This record gives sequence, C-alpha cells and structure tokens, in this order.
Amino acid sequence: MISGVINVYKEPGYTSHDVVAKLRGILKQKKIGHMGTLDPNAVGVLPVCLGKATKLCDILSEKDKTYEATLLLGTETDTQDTTGQVVNQASKEQLDKLTEDEVFKTVKSYIGDYEQIPPMYSALKVNGKKLCDLARAGIEVERKARTVKIFSIEIEKINLPYV
Repeated sequence: MISGVINVYKEPGYTSHDVVAKLRGILKQKKIGHMGTLDPNAVGVLPVCLGKATKLCDILSEKDKTYEATLLLGTETDTQDTTGQVVNQASKEQLDKLTEDEVFKTVKSYIGDYEQIPPMYSALKVNGKKLCDLARAGIEVERKARTVKIFSIEIEKINLPYV
C-alpha cells in the first residue's frame, strides 16, 4: 500500500470523488481521501492522501487555502456561479458607471472576518446530503452563516466587467 500526499490537477467536469475513484483504480488501493471538496467546475490542485496519510485529511483540510478567481460583475445567476441561469443582469449604463477605484475598494472590503451563508449550489453537506444535490432537486434548506476569514486579496487585472 502506498502512503503519502499527492497533488492532483483537477480539471472541470470532475468531482473530487471522481478523482479519488480514478486513483483507487489506478493504484489498486482503497485507502484514499481528499482534502476538501472542489466544485465540479473548479479547476485546480486537489491534495489527495494515500494509505496511512489519510489520517491527515481532516487535519489539513481545515488549514488556510489560496484561491485564484475571475469575478464577473453585473450578472447574477441562480447558482451564484457562471454555470447557472442568469436571473439578474446589470445594464451597460450601470456597468459603465463603475470605476476601477470603486471595484478595488469593494473587493478589498472583504478582507477580514465576515459571516457567509453557504450557497445552495455547494458541496457542503446538511443532514448527510450535498446542498447542490438538494438544489438540483428544487429543495432549498436553511443554511447557517459561517465565519469566513480572508487574509488578503490581490487584484491582478481589471477589465470590467471582469476582475
């Protein structure tokens, strides 16, 4: 049995569970776990624990993480990401009024602690069921706000409406 931690590049369209299942087949071992669930449409590194290192999964998944994202301003979807149906769209006039300074100040205002209600389209489980599965079934459940902390935000490029 192989033990250790490997970083797997997860492509869009695969769930974190898909990655683990694929590795189980490749490595011919059952004791494999991942450190935090990525959205199926997310792209990025998924740390995976093998063998005896699976004991680290719970410990390490609660540690600080770094994300890179592109914001699309002025578009609201039913899933709170670009895969959903547009439910509200800012007009060109509204978007033209935005300044880079306003965007910069607003984005930076998220630094620190704040209360976040998890979106229905997330992998978070409530009573053993993933919120995204419930949402796809048309069921909305109450979600408790959780304290989230953003240590820093770096804006690499502003090309409105993209940040």
